[in-house]
Amino acid sequence: MQNQAIEDVVETIAQRLGRGLSLEDPDGVLLAYSSHQTSADRVRVAFLLSKRVPADVNEWQLRHGIAQAVRAVAVPANEELGMLGRVCVPLLVRGFRVGYLWVQQHSSDDPAAGILATLPAVRPVIDHLAELLLETDTASSERRVQREATFLAGCRGVAAAAEELRGWRELGGRGPWRLAVLFEHADEPDRARWHGDRGARGPGAAAPYRGEDPNEAALLQRTLALQATVGVTPVLFSAGAPDSAVLLCDGAVGRAALDQVLERFRMEVVKRTGRAPGRLILGLSEPVADPRDLAAGYLQAQYAVQAAAVDPQLESLCAYADTGVYQVLAALGWQAPAAVSGRFEELAEADRMDELLPVLELLYDKNGSVQDVAAHLHLHRSSVYNRLARVRAVIGADPLAGPVRLDLHLALKSRRWRSRPRFEQT
Repeated sequence: MQNQAIEDVVETIAQRLGRGLSLEDPDGVLLAYSSHQTSADRVRVAFLLSKRVPADVNEWQLRHGIAQAVRAVAVPANEELGMLGRVCVPLLVRGFRVGYLWVQQHSSDDPAAGILATLPAVRPVIDHLAELLLETDTASSERRVQREATFLAGCRGVAAAAEELRGWRELGGRGPWRLAVLFEHADEPDRARWHGDRGARGPGAAAPYRGEDPNEAALLQRTLALQATVGVTPVLFSAGAPDSAVLLCDGAVGRAALDQVLERFRMEVVKRTGRAPGRLILGLSEPVADPRDLAAGYLQAQYAVQAAAVDPQLESLCAYADTGVYQVLAALGWQAPAAVSGRFEELAEADRMDELLPVLELLYDKNGSVQDVAAHLHLHRSSVYNRLARVRAVIGADPLAGPVRLDLHLALKSRRWRSRPRFEQT
């Protein structure tokens, strides 16, 4: 990674400490190093030339706990490797590990304690360095890409990936967990939903960045999700697919945490794309207790997104449990049903001005309250009654009668479901 700001900060820390420094990402790839070379040992020279920590050196460093450390760690010299002692400073941003800063000892007579004693004086600069790393490189690091690929494979039901996830620290060894899908949706007009193919734009409304290179789109989603969830404790891991972000959440995740993620995601879209986002929808699964069940949770979260995308009665933060009849439609796997109801098709054909179907659906959704429908549509109650009378005349039946109401309400929802955004496997 070539980033002048990061290189300048590394040089500043090196000058203040009077020691040679090197900066690496969590995969052991060299990101920057200082010009101070007074005490460069064989390992440092090889590292600067190859740009990657050799396997034997990496094994020695890991043996001293750097991967789990949250404070500076003294790694002793190793004569066999040609390595002087050094201090590893883990770089973390709100609990997320973004890299390691290495401070080399001058000689075997230069104790690590002296370095550790000077670090507090440069702590603000080190924290700034960590923020810069999170901002510029984390989402594209090799380690991050590989881990997200494993997580998404587990969400898609790949057995080997689900088995690998069992050992992940983020899963904490046991559930329950909940899956969340965060999706940006460009709202479609209701007319396309009411009248099907007449004026519909086809399945799925696309956000402005979709249709680009899928790898670039996935990188953007990874970055947006990572920035939106860092420090949000109930969100255990995040990943980016080309069309959405996928979050692994603690089973007890609450609305406040998810609202925070939505708002931060919104701000990141503006910051990184230079445009206002479309409607952001977060779909939340039911709890799952085993990594092998993540695939079912992932589908539930996607179904919740799809239901919220097509039905304004559902909130942008939508749990699968709250999607009602859309659970049935998702289970049926209906892609594009034809005439699901003769009465509905007859009514849709007659309702050229969109005066009847919106009133009817709202009446069903609001438990038959004419007053609520009138207030929502800014109509007089007599206008609602008049439109109901027109519905009766068209279909030759009372739309509030039990079987007729069930027939028409299901048809209304299935027509909405037909215009849902599509994900890769749905």
